[in-house]
Amino acid sequence: MDYIFAEGNGRIITGKDKIFSVSQLAKKAIKEHGKENVVNATIGALLDDNGELIVLSSMVDILHNTTPQEFAEYAPITGTPGFLDIIKTAAFGRYIPDGYIEACATPGGTGSIRNTISCYSKPGDKILTSNWFWSPYKVIATEIGRDVATYEMFDKNDNFNLPDFENKINELLSKQDSLVIIFNAPAHNPTGYSPSDETWDAIIDVLKKCATPGKKITFFLDIAYIDFAGDSDKARQFLPKFGNLPENILTVVGFSSSKGFTFYGLRTGAMLCVTPNKEIADEFKKFASFASRGSWSNSVRVGQVALTKVFKDPERLEQVFAERRKYEDMLFRRCTAFKEAAAAANLKTCPFNAGFFITVPCDNDDAVSEELFKDNIFTIAIGGGLRIAISSISEAVCRAIPAKIAAAIRRVNG
Repeated sequence: MDYIFAEGNGRIITGKDKIFSVSQLAKKAIKEHGKENVVNATIGALLDDNGELIVLSSMVDILHNTTPQEFAEYAPITGTPGFLDIIKTAAFGRYIPDGYIEACATPGGTGSIRNTISCYSKPGDKILTSNWFWSPYKVIATEIGRDVATYEMFDKNDNFNLPDFENKINELLSKQDSLVIIFNAPAHNPTGYSPSDETWDAIIDVLKKCATPGKKITFFLDIAYIDFAGDSDKARQFLPKFGNLPENILTVVGFSSSKGFTFYGLRTGAMLCVTPNKEIADEFKKFASFASRGSWSNSVRVGQVALTKVFKDPERLEQVFAERRKYEDMLFRRCTAFKEAAAAANLKTCPFNAGFFITVPCDNDDAVSEELFKDNIFTIAIGGGLRIAISSISEAVCRAIPAKIAAAIRRVNG
């Protein structure tokens, strides 16, 4: 691509975001045909059955009771003291791993991804993630002079592909002394997959095996959807497995309040390290703070204040959790409805357990997506498949569209 004035520096900029472009087409169709006749399965936020954004009323009450000083003052770069006091509990719940843990506030989970890549990889390095991945991972990496390599996430039996995971780690570590691995779970975006306890154990065994002397692995665990990965307490039970790992494996957990607390626009998140070495933890805090100062400076204060108030008041916290459980149940019913309807329609999906998204693998995914436009069904083609946001469509729609998707695939691919 030729640039007029800007420097490319490895960027490939199309000027068009697929998710928002298709979402705009869906909104246009709604205006023309009516909301009840259009399926907008593009939105990565929790909507009710009428297509309205769900915002936890218990969190709104807290926001309404913040003072001007609480929401307008600059926050410290690493986060407000209160936020740093409660963030381990917010992220890990009852399942805090053993080791030294430090934290730094970030603007949502995206900020934690950016800082981890910046601090724990070199310009020109490749970052490893699965072949099904949230596309901004690549945008973030290339923007700061890195690139993304992938492994096949599932084998032919739809199990997590441990051999390819291990092979790709070794391949990259043969060329790099350090490697950042981005692993989005539980309720993976875009597939909805959550590893079993046995699979987590196997993944950690691979990390230990590959982290040979002189090599460093930073395992970035993106838990953005953990509060809608089924039961939010049970979804955290695997986290202690990341305690007491070898010193040359650093775990960084990316926490976001966007989904679990419906704080999408407040951009409140954190990055937390887990390490057996205090010096590495202290270094983490210094580097994360420096990287923050060199990009967004400090994060939004009001989200930090609101989360602090919630987690320091057990009665309020239970109100939030009780309200959220209703929506956890709603999302689970949608997930179950889609799974049952997909089986009835012989529609293949990637393995999924919970979360906001389901992925349907297919050939010619862009063409299939455009074919579905004719039925006023809007999904996102993600390179090898379609991403369906069950977070934004009703249970009835989840039962209705798998047969239509299967029919569209047949029309395009025969």
